[in-house]
Amino acid sequence: MKISRPPVLEKWFPEGHGPLLNLPFTNQDEFITRFEAPELLERMFHFSAKSIAKLKERANTESNTTKISSFQSLSAFVWRSITKARHFPNETVTGCRLATNNRSRLEPALPPDYFGNSVQTVRAVTTAGELLDHNLGWAAWKLHQAVVNHTDKQVRGFVNGWLDSPFTYQIAQLFDPQSVMFGSSPRFNMYENEFGLGKGLMLRSGYAHKVDGKVSSYPGREGGGSVDLEICLSPSSMKALESDEEFMSVVSADVF
Repeated sequence: MKISRPPVLEKWFPEGHGPLLNLPFTNQDEFITRFEAPELLERMFHFSAKSIAKLKERANTESNTTKISSFQSLSAFVWRSITKARHFPNETVTGCRLATNNRSRLEPALPPDYFGNSVQTVRAVTTAGELLDHNLGWAAWKLHQAVVNHTDKQVRGFVNGWLDSPFTYQIAQLFDPQSVMFGSSPRFNMYENEFGLGKGLMLRSGYAHKVDGKVSSYPGREGGGSVDLEICLSPSSMKALESDEEFMSVVSADVF
């Protein structure tokens, strides 16, 4: 049996550091916490390639550019829609985080098949009032800037900072009820995972990491650039989102 894409197992470390790290913990209570999520509703929304292409064209036109990607456009649209559904006061600070692959951003770059966790998040921040007062292109450009500004310098700065003061990620620190966090990626070709039962009907994620504002992104079953988004919100926010005519007009179909 041959592996079509053999994983690269050689680990990357900043110069002067190796695989053994001493963590400043003496008890598990110092790095393990239990997170109790509030009451949430979860729903899948499907966006066709055609629908996303229209968002991309709109975002680039409004920003007078051609650099905003399809996913940045979709993410900005969902960020604005969720913020609108939450009915925040104008001064409320809101952010949108996108999961980002560090492999290609390091200099020299890591191989695409580097095996291990080499991701971070990038974040665009504004106020609810400013986000909704401006158009889609403005929000998408903020996300675009957050992505392009995530360079080798930022990656190494974060890693070196962590080595100087190690910590473990806690769910409560990663997410806040005023923001939106996109996880997973429509670039992961999950429908090619074939176990002898035929092509999967749809994708779902597990119970973990479900918080208000979490959005998991997957490729649509038909491919071609379509995307399925699994959105978690409070019941009142989900009801408002489902009642948003602009949002639902862009959704191609929903999967419960």
